[in-house]
Amino acid sequence: MSTTTPTSKLPKMRVDLRQYGILAALAVIVILFQILTDGRLLLPGNLNNLIQQNAYVLILAVGMVIVIIAGHIDLSVGSVVAMVGAVAAISMSQWGLPWWAAVIISLLLGAAVGAWQGFWVAFVGIPAFIVTLAGMLLFRGLTLVFLTGGTINALPGEFNAIGGGWLPEALGTIGEGRGSRDILTIVLGVLAVAMLITQQARSRAKQRKLDLPVERSASFWIKNGVAAVVILALTFQLSAYRGTPIILIILAVLILLFTFVLNQTVFGRHVYAIGGNLFAAQMSGVKTSWINFFVFVNMGVLAGLAGVVTTARAGGAVASAGQSFELDAIAAVFIGGAAVTGGVGTVIGAVIGALIMGVLNMGLSILSVDAAWQQTIKGLVLLLAVAFDVMSKRRAGRR
Repeated sequence: MSTTTPTSKLPKMRVDLRQYGILAALAVIVILFQILTDGRLLLPGNLNNLIQQNAYVLILAVGMVIVIIAGHIDLSVGSVVAMVGAVAAISMSQWGLPWWAAVIISLLLGAAVGAWQGFWVAFVGIPAFIVTLAGMLLFRGLTLVFLTGGTINALPGEFNAIGGGWLPEALGTIGEGRGSRDILTIVLGVLAVAMLITQQARSRAKQRKLDLPVERSASFWIKNGVAAVVILALTFQLSAYRGTPIILIILAVLILLFTFVLNQTVFGRHVYAIGGNLFAAQMSGVKTSWINFFVFVNMGVLAGLAGVVTTARAGGAVASAGQSFELDAIAAVFIGGAAVTGGVGTVIGAVIGALIMGVLNMGLSILSVDAAWQQTIKGLVLLLAVAFDVMSKRRAGRR
């Protein structure tokens, strides 16, 4: 007579084919451009540029996915980026403040902007589309007022390093000359893999202990094995070009923090509840007005951080900064699997969407594709992503 262990009775978690589909799409695009560019896409210098040039999209996409999960939209983030960058530059060049004080002022200004917009959306009841459209005009106008149509350059080196600097080679290098590699970057890659595997294994063990559905073993280890190989390959390549970009550390902290907030906190569960069914959330006692308010405050803080990073990367503030940033962030979120109707989306999905946008930008630039055709291709990718979302929902509804 055969026996069955308690573990084997645990329900198996269905594999999220949609999530893996987005990841597969990123892998296909990377391989395609790697072939078309004769291997230039993944050169160490290009990988470094891919991270630093697209940092603003990644930061804004992390905030935008929370806004969209809650069932809103924010069209003003590009203008907020420009205005915060202008104030940061003015505070250092004209007020004589140190770079760290300028960063704090920028984040507080971003929070104030978010509170302003959150007030009109959450407590007055004006649709976010209208409030943030007005914000887009308002903050772009204030940027022109602050900069009086000009630019501010010659910012401190410490500030510029936030967007375009690297961690020091604290542990030395392996090899010499052009073939040398930064040891600290390789160590950080190994630590990242160890933390990822440990966290995933602990989460899986906790689910087993609570008799919750768990992912199948084969799928679990293949997924984490692929992630480990990608992280190690990425850090190995980066180690050959000046080491670890400072912005990569900031991005890693943001991704870990907001993944935790959305998945493990009451605030995150309430955001999903509001986006999934507002009436049910209100009947359940969720304080929807305050949740919506803090969703926009959070978006404002991240837009302020994006303003700091963009200004630091450019080495100065210009009135035209942040043009179309809101469209890049929104496109990244929808490509990454967020639902148009709200209630669905993940930080990791938004990051993958932003990376797809970044690889498209870099790959097409290396191939010297005209800017007009680049916009056309990105528009088609966004349309296909949303169409895939709609068809997936329709298929799920028939089951």
